Amino acid sequence: MTIEHLAIWVKDLEKMRAFYEKYFEATANEKYHNPAKKFESYFLSFQSGARLELMQKPGIPDNKNDVSVQYTGLIHFAVSTGSIEKVNELTEKLRKDGFQVVGEPRTTGDGYYESVILDPEHNRIEITE
Repeated sequence: MTIEHLAIWVKDLEKMRAFYEKYFEATANEKYHNPAKKFESYFLSFQSGARLELMQKPGIPDNKNDVSVQYTGLIHFAVSTGSIEKVNELTEKLRKDGFQVVGEPRTTGDGYYESVILDPEHNRIEITE
């Protein structure tokens, strides 16, 4: 089995789509809009075949999690770049462009080389080799 997609409720659908397209080479489908439910979404496809669904709808409450503290539940997802050099390059590009790096590039105790950044709406993303 494989994970087909993950979904994130977002406040700014277009900003988030552009972020994942620019930094993670995602390709968005045509925007889906359901006027009756005031729901809009994009499916973003990655080269690996995995997808990320970005969803927007009025009235979705803010997430109560504090990004500096870990909580039970989904806390991050990881995107593989293919090399240590690419992890470092992407991390520095994101930092330069004003995104928060919450985990500096490093080799973890279980052998992953990764960094951790926050997307524009403060979702954690691990950038791995």
